[in-house]
Amino acid sequence: MKKIEVKAIDNLVITTQDLDRCLAFYVGLLGMNHESRNGHHYLTFGTSKISLHTRKGEFTPAATAPTTGSQDFCLLLRQDIHEVKQAIEESGYPLATDIVERHGGAGRLLSIYLYDPDGNLVELSQPVSTRENIL
Repeated sequence: MKKIEVKAIDNLVITTQDLDRCLAFYVGLLGMNHESRNGHHYLTFGTSKISLHTRKGEFTPAATAPTTGSQDFCLLLRQDIHEVKQAIEESGYPLATDIVERHGGAGRLLSIYLYDPDGNLVELSQPVSTRENIL
């Protein structure tokens, strides 16, 4: 069998209990774009997309046991992590951590963590290594 080569993540799906609160977080706080087509909701940013399901198995095929608050993912930032941290603090939205160093697919990262309204852990990261240019 020929080796399969995965290039990147195109999109992911999260299930939300409250679409309005979800949009307030991802659009209002994080600046993503909201799109809706045929009753389905999407968040877009750069070349990526997060599909929002408002009920389990909204679109098929679907995960076998979709659950709100079960995701843990990292989003790469365009701005300096310190500016983003300050903006979130000024908004009054609680952070789960201070700035910490991590290692991700883009190499060395400076990250902060917060929970979205459904309990998903969202890592916001600024790449600080030379691998950041691969994205």
